[in-house]
Amino acid sequence: MTAERLKLKVQAIIVSLSFLLMAGKFTAFFLTNSVGILTDAMESIVNVTAGFISLYSIWLAAKPKDFDHPFGHGKIELISASIEGILIIVAGILIIYEGIRRLFTPSVIEQLDTGIWIVAVSGLVNYIAGWISISIGKRHNSIALIASGKHLQSDTYSTIGLVFGLLLLYYTKIPWIDSALALLFGSVIVLTGINILRKTIANLLDKADDDILKTALKNIAECRTPDWIDVHNMKVIKSGNTYFIECDLTLPWYYTVAQGHTHCDALKAAIQKGFTNNIIALVHTDPCKEQHCPHCSIPDCPHRQHPFSSLLQMTLKELTENEEETTKY
Repeated sequence: MTAERLKLKVQAIIVSLSFLLMAGKFTAFFLTNSVGILTDAMESIVNVTAGFISLYSIWLAAKPKDFDHPFGHGKIELISASIEGILIIVAGILIIYEGIRRLFTPSVIEQLDTGIWIVAVSGLVNYIAGWISISIGKRHNSIALIASGKHLQSDTYSTIGLVFGLLLLYYTKIPWIDSALALLFGSVIVLTGINILRKTIANLLDKADDDILKTALKNIAECRTPDWIDVHNMKVIKSGNTYFIECDLTLPWYYTVAQGHTHCDALKAAIQKGFTNNIIALVHTDPCKEQHCPHCSIPDCPHRQHPFSSLLQMTLKELTENEEETTKY
């Protein structure tokens, strides 16, 4: 089974499961009339809606690149995760509103013991489903699956607190505890949505991925040859589970096109080495200049203007700078 089909299958199972859990939680709410349980039920609406959006986004992201989308359709996963974050925030705000309203107009709560059991079981199922979703999402670099899994697990964490609160309400019969639970877990839900939204916006803006850059830097340093005078201007763009990496390679100016092509292929292979992700690398060659001579270790260079001093040190700063920005020469 391909990674794309596996992601679709997992997300389809999560959507079906979320729908069943939502039905159970609303049943618990109608049995108990507890606004605390309503917080869980309302978040389940978000789970189901976001699940369908994620399912569509994973299906679309799996489509191959075309003329209109040369980098593929992977960015849709970020958009779906952003929508999920917004929906979570809205649900949290509505829950907080209902909690405040119930403080002033308390309702009679019934069959709380049954409601507690339903909520506890659904929380356990949510956690297992979330763990599976996150594991597969990390393995196949799917932000949509990771976002869904974290959402399900955050639902579980709030469910644990909710169960303890409902048990306290069950034994003390203090009405305002129900509203306090709604206010507390509504706030947690809002913070979860903000966190998801913050991360997806960073990816939509193509924020530099330090982990990918550090791995590429390590690979280049291990495979570096004297011909690779400098590697710079590296950029990384993520689309779905594919990383597009481009950089500039400074080679001796007198090399033939064939020699330059050989070294570009070698640098691409070095960058891709050790990655489990899909990596597409593009290397542009720059000719060396007189200022590079002190940092060029090619022996017996017939055009050397200055004696060799030291190799250019490769750090993240030097790797990502372009020649106009750099101060290393």
